[in-house]
Amino acid sequence: MLIAGDIGGTKTLLALYDPETGVRNPLDEAEFHSADYRGLDEIVQAFLARTKRAVHAACFDVPGPVIEGRAHLTNLPWLLDEDALRRTLGLKRVVLLNDLKATAYAVPHLQPDDLHTINEGRVDPHGPMAVIAPGTGLGEAFLIWNGREYIACSSEGGHGDFGPTDAVQADLWRYLSDRFGHVAYERVCSGSGLPNIYDFLRDTGRMKESPAFAATLAGAPDRTPIIVRAALEAPANALCAATLDIFVSILAAETGNLALKVLATGGVYLGGGIPPRICSHLDGGRFMRAFVNKGRFADLLGDIPVKVITSQAALLGAALYGLDQIRNGL
Repeated sequence: MLIAGDIGGTKTLLALYDPETGVRNPLDEAEFHSADYRGLDEIVQAFLARTKRAVHAACFDVPGPVIEGRAHLTNLPWLLDEDALRRTLGLKRVVLLNDLKATAYAVPHLQPDDLHTINEGRVDPHGPMAVIAPGTGLGEAFLIWNGREYIACSSEGGHGDFGPTDAVQADLWRYLSDRFGHVAYERVCSGSGLPNIYDFLRDTGRMKESPAFAATLAGAPDRTPIIVRAALEAPANALCAATLDIFVSILAAETGNLALKVLATGGVYLGGGIPPRICSHLDGGRFMRAFVNKGRFADLLGDIPVKVITSQAALLGAALYGLDQIRNGL
């Protein structure tokens, strides 16, 4: 038996798999609020007590780089170590992999029902593929064909320098530079970054915040879902709608950057928790206009398929990777 886990800054998803029944048929699943626990071992122990099944191995995708079996998580105060987890949990094998590598690992196995198409494009068989995922943070990854199968490669591109594409975004960069010093794409293109755009529009007087909505946000542990919901509902909150518009434009621009860097003629995939919630906004044309706004390479980008992953691809990838390790005796 294998436990696979998608470890996020906000929530942790765990599932139990039998190699005989495969990754589409988990025997048990559970969701945990990550910040309620001191470490991953506590969450897994709670899950094991619930399942009451014999488990031999685990594969966890984590937010942050994995170096020599160790990971210091980007948005959680946890330091994870494969050997330490193996001993603590009493398992034969524990594998850690970057969460975007796990998502990328799942991409070749996704079904039509797992995807929402933004741009049909033209698929280049065996062309490189790019994955970008705004969730609590901003993750990026890519896949390359080795002549037999796709190889998933992790990245920390979400922490690269934010590059404004218009005057408003330039002012946004200045505003955040004063607050944080270094302004990465994650500061403006993630669940933790979207409220920064909201604050910028409010604090610089570009948009007004109603007292009632300010009170709603003040009592919320996480402002992002409230802002997104207010932007999408009718009638939309104007400040929230403007926030989401800028967010989508920045996401599209960085997605285009990633597509150019890996020449993603095999397709671009948007993962993470935010894109599935804002598909209607991504379909409106704003995303593709910013995505292809690359000068002489606009036509090339216009031919690249762009899809939103609507399923739990990171968990699927962790399960696939873990079961492959078991089958290969690794």
